[in-house]
Amino acid sequence: MRFVFTGRNMNVNEGVKERTIKKLSRLEKLLPPNAEAHIIFSVNKHLTTMEVSVPMHKRVLRAEVTDPDVTNCLDAAVDILERQVVKYKTRLRDRRNRNVATKEEVSFIDNYEPEAETAPQEIKISRSKRFAFKPMDAQEAVMEMELLNHNFYVFRNSQTDEVNVVYKRRDGEYGIIEPQ
Repeated sequence: MRFVFTGRNMNVNEGVKERTIKKLSRLEKLLPPNAEAHIIFSVNKHLTTMEVSVPMHKRVLRAEVTDPDVTNCLDAAVDILERQVVKYKTRLRDRRNRNVATKEEVSFIDNYEPEAETAPQEIKISRSKRFAFKPMDAQEAVMEMELLNHNFYVFRNSQTDEVNVVYKRRDGEYGIIEPQ
């Protein structure tokens, strides 16, 4: 596994790098051998934020934790990533058992056995909504989202005639998701 470190508003010293590599190496047995972990440390006032993302085949594992202590951030991020990997691999194993998964997706899970306590729970959808897509631009969609007091809004883009999503980011700014 390769590790790429980035520091925002701070220098990532060797001690933090070594601790991070030691903790994240717990995940090496669960990830493909050529996995690459991108770790970003940032400091804002007295809080440290750690973002870890591991690109995998058709998926990105991601954890973001904010805490005053770097060690607590590291422990929480590893726990989050471990849960995501177990959930993903269990789904792949279930799919493989139904003869649907491809060889690429399941090649790295052959020796993986899920624990009984980490078995995924069935996803329950408790509410469904239907509505008509009204063509609008992104600015109008953001205004609609704010009026509804939601974190995201699905709309049909009037310029491209594609379905897009605008969303409010944690930093207070807005993002848009467009299909490729």
